Amino acid sequence: MPVPKKKTSKSRRDTRRAHHALEKTGTIICSKCGERKILHRVCSSCGTYRGREVINRDEE
Repeated sequence: MPVPKKKTSKSRRDTRRAHHALEKTGTIICSKCGERKILHRVCSSCGTYRGREVINRDEE
């Protein structure tokens, strides 16, 4: 089995991992109900997307 010849320094290791962090998801406030929602998604509380009712929440 191959084994590394030299120890990887903490600086080199951490530089490689610099892009592994998770990014926050973009959220906005729904124009109809005022709840926070993810960008380009249907609002989970009122069921609207771009001002139109996509999911009828009265039935549930």
